[in-house]
Amino acid sequence: MQQPVTIVTGGSRGIGAAICERLAADGHDIAVGYRSDGSAAEKVATAVRATGRECLTVQLDTADENDVDRLFDATAQQLGPVTGLVNNAGISGPNGRLADAAAEGMRQALEINVLGYLLCARRAVRDMSRTDGGAIVNISSAAATLGSPGQYVHYAAAKAAVDAMTVGLSKEVAADGIRVNCVAPGTVWTDFHADAERPAKVAANIPMGRAGQPAEIAGAVSWLLSADAAYTTGAVLRVAGGL
Repeated sequence: MQQPVTIVTGGSRGIGAAICERLAADGHDIAVGYRSDGSAAEKVATAVRATGRECLTVQLDTADENDVDRLFDATAQQLGPVTGLVNNAGISGPNGRLADAAAEGMRQALEINVLGYLLCARRAVRDMSRTDGGAIVNISSAAATLGSPGQYVHYAAAKAAVDAMTVGLSKEVAADGIRVNCVAPGTVWTDFHADAERPAKVAANIPMGRAGQPAEIAGAVSWLLSADAAYTTGAVLRVAGGL
C-alpha cells in the first residue's frame, strides 16, 4: 500500500495548519505550501515531524504555474509520488460592498482562489493519472451559497467556482482512479478575518451558536482523503454549524 504523500497549499496557518497536523497524525507525509511566512511554515513542519512523519516546506504563488510545478517536483523528489492534494491557499480580497471594491484586489483574489486551485489540480491530475490514482480535496466556503452580501461577494463567487470545479473534475477523472471532493467551512476561528472578533460576533446567526475550530475542518478533510471515503467523489461537504 502506497505511503500517503499529501500537498497542502496555504498550510502554514489557520485551517491549513490544522489540516497538516491532522493528516500527519493519520499517517501522511506532508508538503506544506506557503506564500510568505516561512517561520510559520517551519512551525507546522516541526509539528508534523513530531508525529514521526516526513515534511517539507515550499514557498510559492499558487497562481504561478511554474511555482506549482516546482512544488510538485520537490514533493515527489523528497517524499515520493503525490497521492493527495488539499487546495486550501486563499485570500478574501477587498472587504465591503462590491461597489467599493478595487479591481486589482478582486483580480488577485480570483487568481489565487480560482486559478490557483485549477493549476494545482491540473498538476495533481497529471501526476496521479500516471501512478496509482489519488484524491483531491478543495476547500470552499459556505459563502458559495450564502453570497456574503456587504462583505465580499467576489469571494463568494470564487468559492462557487470551486464547487463547480469539484463536481466537473470529479466526473472527468473518476476513471483514472482520482477522487475530487470539497469541504465548505462556515465561519471558523482563524486569522483569515479582517475583524479578529468576527467569529464571536456572528455566532448568534449560526444554528449551532458558535463558530468552528480549524481542527473540525481538518477532520472532514482527513476523512475525504481516507479509504473510508473510497466511494465518495464530487461531494461538497458543508461543515458550517448549520449555516
